[in-house]
Amino acid sequence: MIGLTRATLRPDLSILTMSGLLDARPKVGYFYTENTMKSHELREISTRKVGDVMSVPVIVEESNSIHNTIVTMFLEDVGSIFITDGKYLTGVVSRKDLLKNALGGSDINNIPVSMAMTRMPNIIYAKADETVVDATRKIIDHEIDSIPVVISGKEGNLEKLMVIGRFSKTNI
Repeated sequence: MIGLTRATLRPDLSILTMSGLLDARPKVGYFYTENTMKSHELREISTRKVGDVMSVPVIVEESNSIHNTIVTMFLEDVGSIFITDGKYLTGVVSRKDLLKNALGGSDINNIPVSMAMTRMPNIIYAKADETVVDATRKIIDHEIDSIPVVISGKEGNLEKLMVIGRFSKTNI
């Protein structure tokens, strides 16, 4: 009905089964099991803050070359890197962005990563005091693998964002 194969759904169904939301019966299928999660557990999950579960961000300066950013991405084993100018967030670059530029035939050693990144204000981010549920909703709605966790700072009259963490599917 939803156009997905069993192989596509199997890992997700396995996670739901391990968490107790579904019950699996061989040769029959999966069933929703009510009352498996206690209200206490639901309250804890819904009140947990992003600052409690965020991980260390991977950051490079926007003057770094695309080549150096690709090396950093592989060494840190992440899907996206946050780009800063000084200490303020200016963009995000993903594997797909870097791949497009690497296949272009240009010299990626001399092109700054700022030419390949997605720039502010098109970046989805979370604050440390947001709930995990809200941040997860942002990841799902925008179909991205991670978002920067930021705090607001001021430079002159402009409000800028400083990256303090990373919230990803792995944190969830």
